[in-house]
Amino acid sequence: MKEITIKISAINDVKEFVNAISKYEFDADVVSGRYSVDAKSIMGLFSLDLSKELLLKIHSTDCDEFLTDIKRFII
Repeated sequence: MKEITIKISAINDVKEFVNAISKYEFDADVVSGRYSVDAKSIMGLFSLDLSKELLLKIHSTDCDEFLTDIKRFII
């Protein structure tokens, strides 16, 4: 499992992020404080406080291509 800090602040960013991660088979969660949602869920991401940094937990070790796809969100 890999953990990465990300920042998603705009509505279009959420859509772009979900489209990018949905291409991959592995599971991932986005954590904000005590809340955790499926990273592939647009509604789940909108339920989080997007003004803060988020923790992305990727349940795979083979995710280098995905990390390249989302490099603009990585802090």
